[in-house]
Amino acid sequence: MSESVTCTLPLRQWRGERGTYHLVTITGDGAAQIAMHERLTRLELGSRRGFGSVKVVAQIGDTRWKSSVFPQNARSEWVLLVSKKVMKAEDLAVDDELAVDIELL
Repeated sequence: MSESVTCTLPLRQWRGERGTYHLVTITGDGAAQIAMHERLTRLELGSRRGFGSVKVVAQIGDTRWKSSVFPQNARSEWVLLVSKKVMKAEDLAVDDELAVDIELL
């Protein structure tokens, strides 16, 4: 049985040297649930994934995709990148409030 996190989050934009990225930041109870999942997975496997990430299947609207969430601020926040393909399929724009379903793998 897999765990899942469901939350409503604003779509943000971050500009870096290599381009512009769109993302949502998971905080609060959702972030705590992901952090616990990461700790348990690390104990089970004896190692951690790159950057401490957690594999997920994310869903926004009708669009599902495999991805990873990445820890920020000592695991009190987790970031999910939203690709251009998802943004186009769901007609998303910066500052839209998104209902996000995240299945932790």
